[in-house]
Order: sequence, then C-alpha cells, then structure tokens
Amino acid sequence: MSSAPTRRTVVGTAMAAGAAAGLAGPATAYAAEPQAPAAAARPAGDPWETVLADADMVWQKMPQTWYEGPFLGNALLGSGIYAEPGGANAVRFNVQHSEVQDHRPEFGSLFGLARLPIGYFTLEPVGAITAVDWRLRLRDAELTGTITTDQGTLTLRALVHNSRSVMAIEVTPSAGETAFRWVFHPAEAISPRVDFKPVPDGYTGNPPAVVEDHHGVQAAVQPLLAGGQHVTAWRERTRAGRRTLYVTVAHSHPRRTALGRALKDIGSASALPYDALAPTHRAWWHAYYRKSFLSLPDARLQRFYWIQLYKVAAAARADAPVMATSGPWLESTPWPATWWNLNVQLEYWLIHGSNHLELDAVTRALGEFRDNLSNQLDAPYRKDSAGIPRTTDIHLVNGGAVAGGGFAVGIPGQDPPTPEVGNLTWALHNVWLTYRHTMDESVLREVVHPLLRKAVAYYLHFLTPGSDGKLHLPATFSPEYGVNAPDCNYDLMLLRWGCATLLDSARILGIKDPSAPRWREVLAKLTPYPVDENGFMIGAGVPFAKSHRHYSHMLAVYPLYEVTWEDPAKRELIETSLNHWVGFEGALQGYTFTGAASMSAQMGRGEDALKYLGELMRRFIQPNTMYKESGPVIETPLSAAQSLHDMVCQSWGGVIRVFPALPAAWDELMVHDFRTQGAFLLSAAREGGRTRWVRLRSEAGAPCVVRHSLDGPIEVRDARGRRLPYETVGAGTIRIALARGQEAIITARGDRPDLTVRPVEAGEPAPRWGLPAS
Repeated sequence: MSSAPTRRTVVGTAMAAGAAAGLAGPATAYAAEPQAPAAAARPAGDPWETVLADADMVWQKMPQTWYEGPFLGNALLGSGIYAEPGGANAVRFNVQHSEVQDHRPEFGSLFGLARLPIGYFTLEPVGAITAVDWRLRLRDAELTGTITTDQGTLTLRALVHNSRSVMAIEVTPSAGETAFRWVFHPAEAISPRVDFKPVPDGYTGNPPAVVEDHHGVQAAVQPLLAGGQHVTAWRERTRAGRRTLYVTVAHSHPRRTALGRALKDIGSASALPYDALAPTHRAWWHAYYRKSFLSLPDARLQRFYWIQLYKVAAAARADAPVMATSGPWLESTPWPATWWNLNVQLEYWLIHGSNHLELDAVTRALGEFRDNLSNQLDAPYRKDSAGIPRTTDIHLVNGGAVAGGGFAVGIPGQDPPTPEVGNLTWALHNVWLTYRHTMDESVLREVVHPLLRKAVAYYLHFLTPGSDGKLHLPATFSPEYGVNAPDCNYDLMLLRWGCATLLDSARILGIKDPSAPRWREVLAKLTPYPVDENGFMIGAGVPFAKSHRHYSHMLAVYPLYEVTWEDPAKRELIETSLNHWVGFEGALQGYTFTGAASMSAQMGRGEDALKYLGELMRRFIQPNTMYKESGPVIETPLSAAQSLHDMVCQSWGGVIRVFPALPAAWDELMVHDFRTQGAFLLSAAREGGRTRWVRLRSEAGAPCVVRHSLDGPIEVRDARGRRLPYETVGAGTIRIALARGQEAIITARGDRPDLTVRPVEAGEPAPRWGLPAS
C-alpha cells in the first residue's frame, strides 16, 4: 500500500510462533540537548520511532526471490525469506553464517576459501497459501505478519537475535493450520562459484551433513575436508498455542567443537519464550538508531536511507568478519568471498557519518591479521612489504600462491595482467577515515602507520626514475579494466595519498621515521597522473576507451579528495573525466551512479547528484533495496547512503561543509549527530530553502573550520547562550576554537531557532519498499 504521511521524523527432517507486535515507546518529542527557546510548537511523537515506522518495508504479495523478500541478521547469522522456488506451497527461511567457509587454500579464495552455503527451513502450511501481509519493523529488527491459506492463518514473528546469534520464529496457527510443519534442508557444502566457473582440478565438495537428535534438539553436522565442522541446530517449543522455532549455527576449524557450542546456544535460547528473548534484542536496535538522525523531503529516498542503516547493522559489527559481497546472506553467486578492490571500501563508508563506528570490522581485521598480509607477496618482498589480494577469506588469507600460479598480490611489470597492487592502500584509507572521524591516535599508531608503511614500501621496490626526472611505476592493473598499464592512475593516486598520509601520521605520532625522506621524494618527483582530452586515463598509453563500471582511475577525485573542485585549475579535468566515464553505456553498474553522485556532490551539484541516485534506483535497486550483478552484491546500496551523506555534509581537507550539495526540492532538512572528520558531531536544520542553524560538538578538541551555509550576518554561541569568538577565514567559512566537549551553535544574527530534532514534510507520496499491494 502507499503511504503519504503529513509529518515524518526523523535433508528433509520434518518437524511438527504470535500476533504482530506494535512499535512501543513514549509519545514525546526528543529535544537535542542543549536547547534554545522554542520558536514554534513541537511535533508530537518520538522522531526516531516516526521515521523508522514510516520506513518499514511491507509485503502484501509473496516475495519470489531474495531480492524481493525480508532479511534478518546480526552480522554472523543471516536469513532471507521468500517463497520456496519451483511453485512449492511453502515459505523459505534461509540459514547462512558469515564465518562458515571451506579452509582449503590450495584451491584459492573463490573455491577453497569460499563461503559455504548452509541450508534453509521451509515453513509448510496445511492449506494452500493465498496471501501474505508482512512488515519488517526496522526499529525492532523483527518480521511480523500473517500467512493466509485456504485452511486458516499463520501469524508470525521472527528475529535474528542481536547478541545470541539465534534465529527465533514464533508462529501462532489458527484452528485449520495447527498441523503446519518446519523442514530443514541442508545445502551441499560446496562453493557457490561452481554455478558460474569451472571447478579446479581436485576440488570436491565436502561430505553431506548428518542430522542427529540430541535429546529433542536436532543438529545437522557438516564435516569439512579441511578439518572442523559447522553445525545447524534447532528446536521447536510450544507454549500457549504458540510454536517457536529456535535455530543457531556454529562453525569451528580445525577442531570439531561447533556441535557442543550449537547445542548449548539452543538450550539456553529455547528456555525463553519469544517475549522474553526479544526485549534485549530490541533494546540494542533502539539505541543503535538514536546515534544519528536524518530527515529529508523525498519520502522514497528517506526510507531507503533508514533501511540501509538497518541493513549495515544486520550485516556488520566490529567483531564480525569483514563483509563478503553478499553480507551474511549467502545465495548463488560468483563472488562467495570478501572483495577488496572496491566492495569492502564502499560497504563501510556510511558508518562514519552515521556515527556507527561500532560496525567497523575493517580496522579490527587489518590490525588483527596484519601478519598475513606480507604472505600475500612473493618471497623477496615479504620482509618489509604487505598487500591484500582481490579476494580473501575471513582471516585475510588465501594461502599466498593462488590457483593457476603466481601470488595473491601482483608483481608490477608482469604480463599478463595480475591482481591489483593498491587494494591494501585503499582499504587503509577507510581506516584513516576512522581515525579522522574519531581522532583516536591508537588507530593511527596500531593500524594505519605500520601497515601503510608496508603497503607503500611494496610500491617503492618498483618505482624507478625516468629520463624526464620523474618517478614512474611499471605496468600494474587498474581494477577490472582488463589490461596492465604503466603509471596506472589507480596506483599513482593511492601511492601519492599513502606517502602524504605517512608523513602526516608520523608527525602526529611524533615518529622520526627513516623512510620519511623517501616519501617526500616521491611526493616531489612522482610522475603526473596520465590524462588526455577525455580526462584521466587508465595509465600511460592506455586511454579510458570503453564502458567500465569502476572509477579506479579517478580515486584522486573521490574518495581521496586530492584533486578537488575547489581548485579552479582542476575543474575542467574533473568534469571532463566524469562525463566521459558515465557517457559509456553498456558496462555501467549501480556503483557507477553512486560514485558519480558523490563526485557531483563534491562539485556542489545537488541536482546532478540526485539525478544519478535516481538512475540507480530506477535501473538497479531491487524491491527490498538489495542489488545484484549476477549474484547478490551488497556494497552499492550502502554506498548510495554515503552519497546522501556527501550531499548533506562533507568534511575533507580540514573543513566541515554543511549542506554542500542539496537539490532545490530539499528545501527542508534535518540532520542530527552526523559525525565529521575532526571528531565533531554536527546537527543542522534547513527551513524554507535556507540553513536555519548549525551546531557542532567537539569530542577531541581538534581545529574546527566550518562552511556553515547560513546567509548574511551570523553569531556563534555556546550551549548556555554565551557568545563565542570566531574568525572568518573565507566566504561563509569560520574558524571556532572549541575545546573537547564544548559546542557551538551558529545562527543568523539575533535568531533563536528551536533546536529540537524533528521531521520534515514529505514532498510527495511514495510507495513503501518491499512488495506493497499498490
């Protein structure tokens, strides 16, 4: 159904549970502390509850595929829900887990270290299914609703518990449906890659799972040829006519300890009825969403944004594996691993602005598995260098030598084309962003500096002076373009950023690094980026001459912000390059349009950014906001949320830019506790097509320079209303001295706006995501 709110805040083992839950919470306005005198009446209702209820996905038609159905997860255990394929009268609840993989490195990461499918349950009613009415309640991270058959009704509630890693599905049957059943179907434990690529010689699937009964708990025990096992355990309990299925998955390698852990987890979870299990789960999610707020007039896009915040927390946690291409929801895919030449980077960008660093698995994993990253290189380079291959397992390992010969990270100058060299450097840019958004020097000291030093050292082994007096790279590989190129822009751009960042980090940490003179020499003598009449090339002698989805040749523009629109001398190059890239139809994919949107936002072109996001939605985004390229790929919708961030706030180059690229239609907007570089929390409101107020709270006492976007004379006050001094450093740009914990409120001179976090009006009615009736 359509929604048009007038006010929106921000083996076939057969097994023989109630009413849909409403959103709970006080009907009170949330005031962002501290608060200026109110200038207008506040809307009733909690803004987070309101925007999340508005963003709920609904299904009034049966979803037929994973791209249409609800999805639940906690970064480890995941379930996608849709009709059993082939016309069977059943609903499938997939059971997948992000730790379950093969562990046979001799077959490479795409087969031997690939994620492995686990299986699925089918909910099989007595009668023929005639209708569904489901709602994925984002605030509670629960699926609720009904399945109607010609014999009665099944009322269900389902969640994947936030901390227990147990899926609980409660079904309350009507009189004609009391004999419905659950059936578990173990999957063949073989890489999903087999459906798309030839199987390597000697590769076989693991032996079949064995279903065992352990005093009323069923367990599908899957032995692994590499050692270890994964186990799916389940139990159904009936209480007061409600039947609740409890499911868990455990994985162990090389020991076979998963069975004991799975049985213990099911025992403790199944002792609790659904209503006792759910509150701790809901409490985590309620607190999660309140860390930031965004409301804008585009109802469809606002709902999309809040669904991405749900999705990323269902797929990522700091202590979980770095997301694979499909998150925890493994389906048939040619990419059953973790991809480092774009996917990982895009998957995690939105966690910074949305203030969700608790999801940052990249920083944790690169630090934890740093010793493995030297083993990805050929032996002569392992002592002082490191790299990351295109794909890895959850421990960032693919065994050094890969199937087909060679090493996981390519050697510059080799032919034919080899895997990329720059992936580790680009991944460390994500970690650098974590440092910049928190100003936590331990991130710099323990991860960025030591690992980036090794990533850059690998480049330095191959950097050579040319007759022009410049330093040059031999042929390397620009992700996915298909040919090696000397002075490849992907690598030149990352190398330049890497050297500059190493010098900055050494200065911040007080390190006198013996390699610093070499880094300075690289910055002074590195050859310019190859360009031609069409803008940035792939590399020297290799023009950008065919449709290509990847913006690897333009990283200096975005996300590195090293070539920027604020330099008038670079504007023609940026515009020419962007237009030429997106002008080749044929191979463009979803993240082409998110990249183009973010680049347009850097250029201050909000209308163009919105246009590119519109093309993404029209061409690629599926009914449940998922995305596919041959198989599930999770990074693109998440990166679209980052494109929205880039339209609302940018904080590169030491300047916080408030509302830098808003389209004219977004005449009202509210953002609260948006995290920026420098460890500031930004709140701001746009009313009547102009910025009304800006508030910045400093967490680290870092320098605060803000382009506030207010018109005319301004004043700056602290939380108690006292004037704060500031310095004008450019058009609409001021510098404020803020100590740790201090905040500044910027308004038009004499204005005292209401600082309450509240919603904005929806511009036009829009359908909900999911499969509404109309």
